[in-house]
Amino acid sequence: MTASLVIGLAQVNPVVGDIAGNVEQVRSLRASASTCDLVVCGELVLSGYPPEDLVLKGLFLDRIEAAAAELARATADGGPALIIGTPWRSQGSVANALLLLADGAIQEIRFKHDLPNYGVFDEKRVFRAGPLPQPLSFRGVALGAMICEDLWAPAVARHLRDQGADILIAINGSPFEVGKAQVRHAIAARRVEETGLPLAYVNLVGGQDELVFDGGSFVSLPKAGIAVQAPAWATGVTRTVWQRAPEGGWSCTTAAPAPNPDGLAAIYQAMVTGLKDYVGKNRFPGVVLGLSGGIDSALTAAVAVDALGPERVHCVMMPSPYTSTESLEDAAAVAKLLGARLDTVPIDSAMAAFSCMLAGVFAGRPPDTTEENVQARCRGITLMAISNKLGEMLLTTGNKSEMSVGYATLYGDMCGGYSVLKDIYKTTVFALARWRNQETLEGALGPAGRVIPERVITKPPTAELKPNQTDQDSLPPYDVLDGILALLIEEEASIEDVVSRGFAPETVRRVWRMIDRAEYKRRQAPPGVKITPRAFGRDRRYPITNGFTDLL
Repeated sequence: MTASLVIGLAQVNPVVGDIAGNVEQVRSLRASASTCDLVVCGELVLSGYPPEDLVLKGLFLDRIEAAAAELARATADGGPALIIGTPWRSQGSVANALLLLADGAIQEIRFKHDLPNYGVFDEKRVFRAGPLPQPLSFRGVALGAMICEDLWAPAVARHLRDQGADILIAINGSPFEVGKAQVRHAIAARRVEETGLPLAYVNLVGGQDELVFDGGSFVSLPKAGIAVQAPAWATGVTRTVWQRAPEGGWSCTTAAPAPNPDGLAAIYQAMVTGLKDYVGKNRFPGVVLGLSGGIDSALTAAVAVDALGPERVHCVMMPSPYTSTESLEDAAAVAKLLGARLDTVPIDSAMAAFSCMLAGVFAGRPPDTTEENVQARCRGITLMAISNKLGEMLLTTGNKSEMSVGYATLYGDMCGGYSVLKDIYKTTVFALARWRNQETLEGALGPAGRVIPERVITKPPTAELKPNQTDQDSLPPYDVLDGILALLIEEEASIEDVVSRGFAPETVRRVWRMIDRAEYKRRQAPPGVKITPRAFGRDRRYPITNGFTDLL
């Protein structure tokens, strides 16, 4: 048995379905880690995560197997061995697998035992669970290899210890959400404490549709805790040095942890990463969005510029007869501070045309929200036309508070291909705007310093679809609304439970009704970055036709 090992924790940003590109990323990172004995990559790195129904296609699996064989042959050059995650055919079905590639061949294969089937995960739908795994043998060292969910309950780690594992290695596709890094550390600490074995944890990075992966790979040691912490949100290989003690057992040399953002910085980074990779991986030349002079569109524009650069962000102001001079000034100020293009396309004539077209059908009926929705849809048509003509992807600018209660217009302000604020409550929008005015993410492509004028943050939010309108004409104050929404959505609390937290009963009932009625709108909303533990979309699935009520 060797007395020392150098293990590289490789954080890869795969593209789902781009097998050749993913292989090239693994090759490149392996080449950069020539002093390592073993380079460990994340879960399903060859296919990208999550591959969903791609794993049901035989041709896809053929190409996966060919790519794995190609990578295996590359390890005959005397460089590092590889551990990779990939879908793999076995016994007439498909498993979520881990492969050890060394000396020019696929040496060993292990299958994920515990398949998650909650939240954003539905692996039981496409994968077959494997048996409790045996340790891998590498240079005389028994590596207790686990795949993501296998780490979250004690059974697999204990089994590996009982089978003689020396070091635990967990490969992961663990999506970001607020506070997730601390949860991972805590789970790893439990497995380390229960088994007495050190653990190397490797995660993916990058955006994939609604999910973003934040990296943050680490090594956790018995009694000592986190010994090595890789950078969050960055591709690359973190080198870890391991020694076997004379009396047995392995330890890892402690290194200074990489700085990792948390709180508002982590949320903002997730938004930037999600948008950057969605636009880049889908090969859009840039984005277009409606810039209203309000805080939601201003924050969306700031995220877009930080992710893509000002030259790839196209803002459009679409004034109506109800647009205030302040809004015109504020939209112009935001675009100027960000350095983004701003075009102005008035919608008065479109509104007048629809009013004339519908006059006969609407005769004798007073104006109501119908006319407000027509106005929003004039803007949606305008932005979609620009998107179609110029090829820029349209960003929606609505936030989670609005989407929760249906304060949005289908085929109007909901038009678009991606939503940066989809999982961001309005109160967090305000906090993020203030944070961005004071901080700049490392590697961001936007300007440093203030990018959102103070008046945009402090003025009462309004859709400006009729004279003197504010959001609070239709909604409770946002601090109250968001408090209720977090309980009803994230915690699945009952109306009675929410009222017991100090909220007015009628306000809670009203919010519950709005959430319930808006399900059909949310079903038609574009994808957006998952931030909270319960994002709309993959995380929260309710029937549209639904007779259940919690009303007292």
